[in-house]
Amino acid sequence: MTPTGGSGGKLHRFSTLLMLVMILITLPLIGLISVLDYRQVEERLVADEDLLREQTEKSVVQSITLVDAGLKLFDDTLDRRMEEGFGPVLAEYERAGRDPAAMNLSRVQQELGEGFDLYIINDSGVIEYTTYPPDLGLDFRGIPYFYDRITGIRTGDTFTADRVVTEPAGGQLRKYAYMPSPDHRYLFELGLNCTALEAERYDPQYQALKEDLIRLNPALEGIRIFDCYGRLINVTESESPNDPDAINPVAREVFEEKRDRTLINAAAGKVTRYIVVDLSDPYYPSDTSRVVELTYTTVPLDTRLAGMRFSHTALAVFASLIVCCIAFPISRQITRPVREIVDDVNRIAAGDLDHRIRISTGTEFTLLEESIGAMVDSLKDNIGRLRESEETARQYNARLEALVRERTAELEDANRVANLYLDIMIHDINNANTIAIGYTRFLVDALDGERREEAEKMLSRLEQSSEIIGRVVTLRRAQESGAALTRVDLDRVIRAQAATLPALSIRYEGRPVAVLADDLLPEVFANLLGNAGKFGGPDVEITVRVEERGKEVVVSVEDTGPGIPDAMKVQLFNRFQRGESMMTGAGLGLYICRMLVERYGGRIWMEDRVEGRPECGAAIRFTLLAGEPGEGSK
Repeated sequence: MTPTGGSGGKLHRFSTLLMLVMILITLPLIGLISVLDYRQVEERLVADEDLLREQTEKSVVQSITLVDAGLKLFDDTLDRRMEEGFGPVLAEYERAGRDPAAMNLSRVQQELGEGFDLYIINDSGVIEYTTYPPDLGLDFRGIPYFYDRITGIRTGDTFTADRVVTEPAGGQLRKYAYMPSPDHRYLFELGLNCTALEAERYDPQYQALKEDLIRLNPALEGIRIFDCYGRLINVTESESPNDPDAINPVAREVFEEKRDRTLINAAAGKVTRYIVVDLSDPYYPSDTSRVVELTYTTVPLDTRLAGMRFSHTALAVFASLIVCCIAFPISRQITRPVREIVDDVNRIAAGDLDHRIRISTGTEFTLLEESIGAMVDSLKDNIGRLRESEETARQYNARLEALVRERTAELEDANRVANLYLDIMIHDINNANTIAIGYTRFLVDALDGERREEAEKMLSRLEQSSEIIGRVVTLRRAQESGAALTRVDLDRVIRAQAATLPALSIRYEGRPVAVLADDLLPEVFANLLGNAGKFGGPDVEITVRVEERGKEVVVSVEDTGPGIPDAMKVQLFNRFQRGESMMTGAGLGLYICRMLVERYGGRIWMEDRVEGRPECGAAIRFTLLAGEPGEGSK
């Protein structure tokens, strides 16, 4: 049988709980060790991969820088030849009357020799005339920094040599140089095809660089090199032909920002690095800087990490199984003395108080067993004393129950007598008041002068007495009523009560709404409207507002009377609390309002009609619960 606790839940053996605690402590520890070890391995592998990438990128930058240095040496050997080539160009310009349209460019090209091309750039940066048709109409304004350089050369007076650059389309090396026209209207440009000069040994062979770097870094899948315009350069026979108009927007942005960029495609397992190799030289118009695109694959690293995750997970599972197998016998051995004590205690609990606790090894268990034995002995003595006092308590309870029944009967009789007297008083006094009010009204109509005033005072007191009796009746009905609350049409109740007071100026601002109340709800408005009319003065104006706020309905009764001081606002709703000055009464009206509103589940309070100005009138507000559809209506 499985023991259960007082709350109905099952109780487990201590050995089972101990085993679960050992497992719950050990398993997270094993998991934590496995996770930390995997994180260390992962960080080391990622750091090695990052270091290899860093070395690869440094090698790329160094290689391109060295290649550019060699090409620059070749540049310097051609500067004199390019400067001498401008002699025939300037002579033809003078012969044509400084009109480029009249120049014989073909004859000048033949005079310059094989490999030369001539370009004439106007002051707008456009190639207006050339012996190289593909570049006719080329507008350098699209390259702001280059346009500024050639404009400075055109307005100057010196020869300027440019760097040897690689054509994007054919991969050929070309050397350019510039000379302004004497009138500075045009800029002459010479281009020399360096391939004809056996300059292949200076041609940067980036394909060989790619192969070397891939051998150095197996994760490197590809290398592409772009010029300052974002065009692919140095196309090899193993690659597709390059479109000179094709621009790599990423490479162009990286060059313009002069900042490296990394693009990661986790789904494809690719990492693409764009690196800027700054080869710019302020002495040359062209910027030979390069943007290198290195594409790495993360598949080998991901595969190694996945293998490490699997091995760490398998090792953690194996260690957890071993812990579970060891935890059971250890927990059984540790809890053996506890099981023996439990067996002995169960025998004692079954009624064998003479059974002794077995002594186990261990100081703590020995002390526990001795304490249980002493507790059993004390329990035997207490049982005897309890049996002796049980009879005494039973006799006392019997006498007490009889006394309670006797007192209860007496209280019920007294309550019935009190209610009888109250009914007689209400009935007889109310009848006497009614007759007295009738005769007094007759006297008010019949008398004049001071006697009429005295009769009117007597009539006022008799009516006040009648009102007090009416409020007592209402108070008694509210206290004795146990009827459930129902949906009541608040709009109808307010209009009906306002109609009973035609002498008052009452303005009602509301619309039909249902609240939870009973048939005593009209008493609330009778008291509030009556008080406002009685104590507000002859010209008082009363306003009743109804606002819906979610599940509550807020009702406000405001008047333009003399108002209520702040010190009295909270106390006015207490029983028999009366006002000062003109605000005098029996002290039951507002108490009845509070009792009824609280019975309906709301609250009532008093405020100034105009905030901070008590003399401008009072405002009594209270809340009622909105009647939900489907509840009984009234």
